[in-house]
Amino acid sequence: MLNSILLGAQILLALVGAYQLFLTFFGWHRRVKAKHHAPQKTFAVLVAAHNEEQVIGALLENLKNLDYPKELYDIFVICDNCSDRTADIVREHGVHACERHNPKLRGKGYAIEWMLKELWSMPRQYDAVVMFDADNLVGTDYLKHMNNDLCEGSRVIQAYLDTKNPNDSWVTASYAISYFFSNRFWQLPRLNLNLACYLGGTGMCFETNLLKQIGWGATSLVEDLEFSMRCVKLGVKPTLNFDAKVYDEKPLTFKASARQRLRWMQGHFDVCRRYFFPLLWQGIKERSWTKIDAAIYSANVYNFFFGAIITVAIWIQGMFPKYDFLNLYEISPVLINVLSTIIYVLLPLAMLLDKASGKTYKYLLLYPIFMFSWWPITFFAFFTQNNKTWSHTQHTRVIRLEDVQSKQAS
Repeated sequence: MLNSILLGAQILLALVGAYQLFLTFFGWHRRVKAKHHAPQKTFAVLVAAHNEEQVIGALLENLKNLDYPKELYDIFVICDNCSDRTADIVREHGVHACERHNPKLRGKGYAIEWMLKELWSMPRQYDAVVMFDADNLVGTDYLKHMNNDLCEGSRVIQAYLDTKNPNDSWVTASYAISYFFSNRFWQLPRLNLNLACYLGGTGMCFETNLLKQIGWGATSLVEDLEFSMRCVKLGVKPTLNFDAKVYDEKPLTFKASARQRLRWMQGHFDVCRRYFFPLLWQGIKERSWTKIDAAIYSANVYNFFFGAIITVAIWIQGMFPKYDFLNLYEISPVLINVLSTIIYVLLPLAMLLDKASGKTYKYLLLYPIFMFSWWPITFFAFFTQNNKTWSHTQHTRVIRLEDVQSKQAS
């Protein structure tokens, strides 16, 4: 009986993995670019900041120089429970500093919800709202791309996410490699297949009417994934703009990375618990593969959790043969080895297709360590998933857009 359950679980995980691998074949090509429209949409640019005095200045300089008519966008920095000079620096740059003080409701989701209410009460209203984190840098043509997509009918748009400090450490390089893979082989296939893409926490653009209609309502530890699921449930497909680039700062140390990823996984368990079955049943009932795919995507955290447990069990079986149970590797070792090889080959392929810096390739040797480290993090997150305490990731790298672009070219 136990053998049958374990083998069934392995087959189910293998089928999900095969489905994800199948999707990657639709990430090899990009559609013809959408039509170009003259700048016409107005934007409220929101920047979420908590004690970001070291990096906020570089982003504000960047945003003030976007290649878009200045009268068509305004910048608002959400100074959320700040105890440093973030708000003062924002005002020195001539930008709106919106100070929020609520230590009981901490986190980016609550800050955005508060800011949107403030925004709706202002005299000027905007066609769309875009959101960034204080440590980001933004391609100067970002708003042009958002304007094009909005004019073409998109209501929720995610930009291409990149890393602004990929070669600071093996940890930041691992994040960069993950971004290359997810942009090319997770997001782009879904765009090409007209499925829902997924929000990445920054570089997001929302049609104002949609936000007013459904509200924000995403206050979990992974507000981006939560809002993505809410959209799909309501029949709205977030899209991807592959040409609009946003550069995110990643933590330098493994300890800081582990703390950040723990928060992500705790939030993922929470979102999956609330959205998996409703989306799955709704998708089956409506014959909507978009909703079924979203349900599968939300369950990835459990796929990783159970996959790690089964893999460790197989390793233990190899060391102690008396603990015998059926596993797919014994049944079809060639197939498992081929699939594993293909998945790893896709990493440098994604980097090659998206023109990664040559320096980043050497970190592929250490990338498996980064991936295996997800296992204990996910395991701990499973047992602490009810912990909704937001933790701040400190950002310190003062890098400007021209620095990032020159390093990418090298």
